[in-house]
Amino acid sequence: MKTVAKCTVLLLAGTLAPVAFVQGAFGQRTSGQTSEQTRNNMPALPRSVPASAVGYDYVIGADDTLHISVWKEPDLTVSLPVRPDGKISLPLLNDVSAAGLTPMQLKTSITDKLKMYIADPRVTVIVTAMNSRRIFVTGEVVHTGAMPLLPNMTMLQALSAAGFTQFANLKNIYLLRTENGRHVKLPFNYKEVVKGNHPEQNIMLKPGDTVVVP
Repeated sequence: MKTVAKCTVLLLAGTLAPVAFVQGAFGQRTSGQTSEQTRNNMPALPRSVPASAVGYDYVIGADDTLHISVWKEPDLTVSLPVRPDGKISLPLLNDVSAAGLTPMQLKTSITDKLKMYIADPRVTVIVTAMNSRRIFVTGEVVHTGAMPLLPNMTMLQALSAAGFTQFANLKNIYLLRTENGRHVKLPFNYKEVVKGNHPEQNIMLKPGDTVVVP
């Protein structure tokens, strides 16, 4: 019996050793919690919008949140929102225009300005929250208010995300949009569109659009 018990202990030790090694090597518990050492050595990932969700042609706007880092210059690495005037404030550079530029264009702008203070600055610009690209859904919907405008988002997709109440008039939904300084009302018959009729009503949305469900 003692021999069997010893064998069992040895087997358990052999089984648990690789697990302990993995936890020690990566500093991570099985529950998904990260150790303090791992947090200090690994860069934090954006929580709001992953960088992969922002295309190269994305244009930065007011209220967007940016993470700007300069390699080997921790004092110049910041996360901050774009102000309503379209500018951001950076160490050494003070105010820098960001709205209307793509992340790559802003990177080039910051890099050129930093060359006055740093030799060969290496700048990274990541949009962590696309707050400037929002639409609004109101009326008889479950989720009313502002909604992030995803790339190529259509009326049908926005309504699917918002959901309907039992009182929603699905035939008389409409979109309010501002074009050339005037308000335009575009009809949307949900019941017809989901049947494949009137596909022209399922238009792509633009920042600032308001979807109304009566």
